[in-house]
Amino acid sequence: MIRLPETGGGTREYTPRTEPPAPSGGGALTSRTVFSAAHVVADPYADTTPDSPAAVDWDATLAFRRHLWSHGLGVAEAMDTAQRGMGLDWTGAAELIRRSAAEAKAVGGRIACGVGTDQLAGDPLTGPAGLAAVRKAYEEQLALVEETGSRAVLMASRALAAAASGPEDYLELYGHLLRQAGEPVILHWLGPMFDPALDGYWGSADLDTATETFLEVIAAHPDKVDGIKVSLLDARREVALRRRLPEGVRCYTGDDFHYPELIAGDEQGFSHALLGIFDPLAPLAAEAVRTLDTGDVNGFRAALDPTVALSRHLFRAPTRFYKTGVVLLAWLAGHQDHFTMVGGLESARSLPHLATAYELADGLGLFPDPALAESRMRSLLTVRGGL
Repeated sequence: MIRLPETGGGTREYTPRTEPPAPSGGGALTSRTVFSAAHVVADPYADTTPDSPAAVDWDATLAFRRHLWSHGLGVAEAMDTAQRGMGLDWTGAAELIRRSAAEAKAVGGRIACGVGTDQLAGDPLTGPAGLAAVRKAYEEQLALVEETGSRAVLMASRALAAAASGPEDYLELYGHLLRQAGEPVILHWLGPMFDPALDGYWGSADLDTATETFLEVIAAHPDKVDGIKVSLLDARREVALRRRLPEGVRCYTGDDFHYPELIAGDEQGFSHALLGIFDPLAPLAAEAVRTLDTGDVNGFRAALDPTVALSRHLFRAPTRFYKTGVVLLAWLAGHQDHFTMVGGLESARSLPHLATAYELADGLGLFPDPALAESRMRSLLTVRGGL
């Protein structure tokens, strides 16, 4: 038994699992293309500050990617789950992309890498001069990703949101990038709940108006768009959007609240997946998709639906701090030896929040060694809460 802190004060008793989960098989997934956006493992012994460049434990970071590939998932690299713009700068992200792409080639893993403009962080960007800088930054990152042989994910840009004066600026800039891309890319629409600086993306705070601009970009270059990644936490909007996509353009759900129903789909189609929650859920999620590969939709939902409570907890507002819970679970599961994060982000969630994450994950059987997870949770409760 372990005593966990309550949100409103006090504690509660919880009896952890004792039996480890049954090992799941590997192999490729066939009915859906599934990426896990992967976190980075910080170097806990580096003498850093929140303002200094990130210090990454490369061995542990790449080992975690091999774990994801071993379950048949693809890796979405250098996305917001890897703390892009929240501790990991472009120099660190570029190194992460190079190393992960090389590792993917070595093991035959699927990989897609984030392309953004975060080398412009802190620069005043408005008007035409700002748009030119945004375009140059995107071009630099796109060139690097394509050099590694990875699929590019054109991420939403804070700098573009600041510099653009309306939808026409998005149409012109994305059109330029798509014409330039050597291979089809994934377009990423990240909502302001994940990053408040992206409010009004695609030139309007009205989501219906923004959707029309987004679809116009795709319609003008369908041969250069592998798919879209939608992270708006609005299942009905995603379904409506995917039904309007040109043939051959995939919808990758980024909805960490409604992913089982969106991946399962309906009579008019389904979503593939590019999800941060599949970082901690990798074995369970992969096994669920293998069930779906057999045509067993009910079995897929029975396996994945119970995970939504954990996902909604990790991604609760302020949503951008979901990474803290993701890294906690990686530590408890034994994928890394510590709970230290880039930029000190391990402090971004309360102890009661982390305790609930542990309880929900343990209830799902996510920990290969439940006794190790319990021991590590006890040490965290002692250090941070005196329990």
